[in-house]
Amino acid sequence: MDAAFCTAWLEEAAAAVADGRERLTALDSAIGDGDHGANLDRGFSEVRQALAAGGAGQPLTVAGVTLIRKVGGASGPLFGSALRAMGKALPAEFTLADFATAFQAGVDEVVRLGKAEEGDKTMLDALGPAARALALAVREGAGAREALERAARAAREGAAATVPMVARKGRASYLGERSAGHEDPGAASSAMIVDALAAVGARW
Repeated sequence: MDAAFCTAWLEEAAAAVADGRERLTALDSAIGDGDHGANLDRGFSEVRQALAAGGAGQPLTVAGVTLIRKVGGASGPLFGSALRAMGKALPAEFTLADFATAFQAGVDEVVRLGKAEEGDKTMLDALGPAARALALAVREGAGAREALERAARAAREGAAATVPMVARKGRASYLGERSAGHEDPGAASSAMIVDALAAVGARW
């Protein structure tokens, strides 16, 4: 695995976010500002442009810095910091185990920056389970296709599990008990992005 794999993932993620923009907007309209889909789509469009320009550096680091600079609200800094941390943790060529370690580094950065934990009804409810599933798959000797699909499945299940939760972080937390009954948009977009990772892994 190398930088080309990371670029392919980012391209797939950008397409997934664009396709899911309206769904993310609807989810965020229920418990947030209603701009998550638009913001993330715009951010990944900027990522595509940055990668096309051939900027130096690990693609995930380039993408992370771009999202931090270009996307407002919480999603840009959080997704951007996660990708930047991953990029910094990866050598030029890496194994699936290296990637799993880097993925966990990205999740840890979201925890540090967002001061949240699983169960708070945030993106961590998708990313945390995905990181654990990926690490377990690596320990069990799974190949990239199976390991990344297991991570994607865990992310989807984690996002779905946010529906009954009461938000304890972010704008949704202002709603208190009324935040229950809605899927967290950050968890939903995280699951989309991990799904994109699995799609790339399936054909790599």
